[in-house]
Amino acid sequence: MRPTSHRTRTDIAFPFHADRRGRTAHARPAEHVHDLIEQLLFTSPGERVMRPDFGCGLLDLVFAPNSPELVSTLELAVQAALQRWLGDLVEVVSLDIAGEDDAVRVQLSYLVRATGSVHEDLFEGRAA
Repeated sequence: MRPTSHRTRTDIAFPFHADRRGRTAHARPAEHVHDLIEQLLFTSPGERVMRPDFGCGLLDLVFAPNSPELVSTLELAVQAALQRWLGDLVEVVSLDIAGEDDAVRVQLSYLVRATGSVHEDLFEGRAA
């Protein structure tokens, strides 16, 4: 009978970088979920070759005229993208989007399904 190995899951940190030992940096589970959300929020649709519909495109709207209608539309689009792409990992508790000059700020409260813990994070993106 072969012994079973108990391997733990290892997630690579985002953005990719080396740790202090010179090896690929890893992310703890809560950090990994945060990283996944950040990638989804600030990836523009069409940017990923094999997933052209992935992303929210928030940075595309940094210089768009700010209005309550635009913010409501963005919040619905972000919530739909989070549900579609990360719905098995997180559940949105609250979402607030604000645009200022050259930045978009997303205040997100979400439940991590695997642990049942609620996290509040601020995601900020700036136009390049």
